[in-house]
Amino acid sequence: MRIAVAIPCYKVTQHVLGVIEAIGPEVDTIYAVDDACPQGSGRFIEEHNRDPRVRVLYNPENRGVGGAIVTAYKAAVEDGMDIVVKIDGDGQMDPALLPLFVRPLLQGRADYTKGNRFFRPESVQGMPPVRLFGNAVLSFLTKLSCGYWNVMDPTNGYTAVRTCVLAELPLDKLERRYFFETDMLFRLNTLRAVVRDVPMDSVYADEESNLKVGKVLPEFLRKHFSRLWRRYVYNYLVRDFNVGSLYSICGVLLVIAGTTFGIARWLDSSLTHSPATSGTVMLAALPVLVGIQFLIAFLHYDVSNVPTEPLSLSLQTQEQDAR
Repeated sequence: MRIAVAIPCYKVTQHVLGVIEAIGPEVDTIYAVDDACPQGSGRFIEEHNRDPRVRVLYNPENRGVGGAIVTAYKAAVEDGMDIVVKIDGDGQMDPALLPLFVRPLLQGRADYTKGNRFFRPESVQGMPPVRLFGNAVLSFLTKLSCGYWNVMDPTNGYTAVRTCVLAELPLDKLERRYFFETDMLFRLNTLRAVVRDVPMDSVYADEESNLKVGKVLPEFLRKHFSRLWRRYVYNYLVRDFNVGSLYSICGVLLVIAGTTFGIARWLDSSLTHSPATSGTVMLAALPVLVGIQFLIAFLHYDVSNVPTEPLSLSLQTQEQDAR
């Protein structure tokens, strides 16, 4: 299979040449995407790079890391590549790990692989506590909104993907900036693609992150909720109606009914100064308790519904049949 590497280039002139030099011979093409870099990363690479595999792509305006990667993805699909590995140009991702990310794709065990810095306790020893906590919270939110309960560290940008799967994605609709990795997982889930984590250690270079937590947190929460709702409607109401659909609908209706009845009786009791009977309390509490049990059953069903059969295998079969 033909393997390509995509490197988003924005203010990475200090490290990008070292990253390119460390990429092994198993890679056929290296796409370096100048995302309207004020340092002129594209011209810098063209002037100083000696690797014939490198092809510099230019975005006319800054589109963020997601926009840069989409540019490389489109080029890889057009050039007939089979796998695209995304490696940042700031030196925080070791190119020597590339075979580990590619192997599950070559073996037909996954459609998309991503790094996981939380797999080994030793890997997180150098991680700041605030970042450790933030990644744990983001991971749980991503599990809810994207449906991949088997993955961790969703913001990890070290990824590899089959191009036949990319061809099925609406690449122009992907988020362009910091929410790109999460949105990618959401889109992959709508295709029922298999995603696997690859253990890796965390590395911190001297590059400063442009991510401001206080600024993006409300945006992240809104986008997570939006994707959770869209995933639920698509997977449990539109594409399929299964036992998970019944669990969720019954659970929500029972919780609302019990809560509404309880509030109504409490207000009536307060206005009439007459205490509610034990039977009234049970009539309010029982639907809520049963409804919560239904919602827990739905969550269990959703966890067990993680895709396990790689989409790329069926796409290859369809391509062979078409020939």
